[in-house]
Amino acid sequence: MQAAGRKGQSGGRAAGSTRSRIYAVVRRIPRGRVATYGQVAALAGLAGHARQVGYALHALPDGSTVPWQRVVNARGEISLRSVPGAGLTQRMLLEREGVRFDARGRIAFEKYRWELRGWTGASSRG
Repeated sequence: MQAAGRKGQSGGRAAGSTRSRIYAVVRRIPRGRVATYGQVAALAGLAGHARQVGYALHALPDGSTVPWQRVVNARGEISLRSVPGAGLTQRMLLEREGVRFDARGRIAFEKYRWELRGWTGASSRG
């Protein structure tokens, strides 16, 4: 998450496996689409653990190719970050991909939400 100032963090084997599953799901989100933290968690086999998705995305090393900007909160908004300017960076990246925000800073899920059909990625553990 280079633009947001994220640095990699060390973690145990279980944390690495969980992160790998989360990153695999996030990599599947196409340009111009978004998914919620909860949606990513469920697809990664971590239903009910949306915060784990946030933690995993926060742990991305600088220069990562994981499209972290495509994950938003359940209200269709960019979640607040501890790093100044990170939310603006995320919005700019999404706007470059064609995602539009309304006057309240929300994304229209009916237009931009990613719907994945037929993928069983949560069952693959590698």
